[in-house]
This record gives sequence, structure tokens and C-alpha cells, in this order.
Amino acid sequence: MYSSKLKIFQIVHQPTTFSFQPSARLTVSPSRSQFFKGDSVSLSCEEDDSSAGWRLRRTTTDKTRAECDGTWGESSGSSCIISYTFTWDSGVYWCESREGATSNIISITVTGKIRLLWSYPVLPVMEGHDVTLHCKTKTTPSNLPAAFYKDGSLIRTEPTGHMTIHHVTKSDEGLYKCNISSDGESPPSWITVTGQELHFDFNTYFIHIFT
Repeated sequence: MYSSKLKIFQIVHQPTTFSFQPSARLTVSPSRSQFFKGDSVSLSCEEDDSSAGWRLRRTTTDKTRAECDGTWGESSGSSCIISYTFTWDSGVYWCESREGATSNIISITVTGKIRLLWSYPVLPVMEGHDVTLHCKTKTTPSNLPAAFYKDGSLIRTEPTGHMTIHHVTKSDEGLYKCNISSDGESPPSWITVTGQELHFDFNTYFIHIFT
């Protein structure tokens, strides 16, 4: 004798609640992390919602946390312009909303003599891209021979003062600096390498990878 059992499943649809928190992204112009003393720099909070009241803040090497309020930079809406940088402007910068949400953090170093730059418009660097490092001085020609270092170890010396890293991978992430024998050493700069960016198109349900 066979018996059958009927199982009844009840599907309950629970309402899904999404909470949206406005976000902002800090950008720097010119797009670099090292500046010479006396350079001008503009920092902007690119915001999703202007009503969130995003403001630029910083913590400098003397541990002072301050908002862009006219004492060290000229505030214009969600942007801040430092018209003449000093070494004490070195520190970390970020955007913060009235509710306490924060953006990405950017480290800025102001140096008097030599700096390390890279030809990549936005940090972090995407895997697979090329990055060129430039060792520049304030007063002498910018094509002097320079030695490039990663995490304290010499990579190589380039006769024209610039070095290209082709097809960047995660292993290229680290602390870089350069040295020009006649002028000295640049401050170190950390280069972060991130994976390929994913974009989701909700209309076609298709994921496209931008490389």
C-alpha cells in the first residue's frame, strides 16, 4: 500500500527596503599627490546629493584636524583651493557630510625640491594599464637621470628621469620614490592597484568590463 504526502509551501513576499546614503568622491587638480612648495591645488567633493552638505576636511602632519574655512584654503561650495602650498599642508584630505559620511581619502605631500609624479589620471591604478613615473625637480631640467625605488629596493635608473610600468598588476602595488643624485630624494608615494571595474546595466542585465 502506497501513501502519498502532500507538502504545501507558503511563499511569503517580504517588502524589501533600500536605504540610500549619499556619497561623494574627492578629486585633486592637478591630479597628483606630490606638490612643490608654492604650487596651487584645488580639491573638490564630487557629490551625488548637494543637500548632504559635503565639506572638505584634512588632518596634517601636526595632527591638526580642520575644515576648509579660509584659514588654510579658500572654500567654494564643496570645493577648496589652496593657492600657495606649504610643507605643513602635507597630510590626508577627505570629504565629510553633515551626517558624518566620508569619501575616499587622498594623501598629499608638499616638498621643497623634488617630487615623484605619475601619468595616470585617477588613483587607484587599474590592473592592465600602463603607468609612467616621473622624477621632477623644481629648478633644474626635468629630464635628469633618476633612480626609482619600490619598497626601499632599487628598480632601475633611467637616463631621462621617467620610468614606465607596463600592464600593471597587483604585485606592482607599493611605496615608490625616486632619487636624482644632484638634487636628492623625493618623498615616498603609495600606489594602489585595483581590479577591473565592473559596470552593471540594469536595462539589459549585461555586465560589461571596462579595461
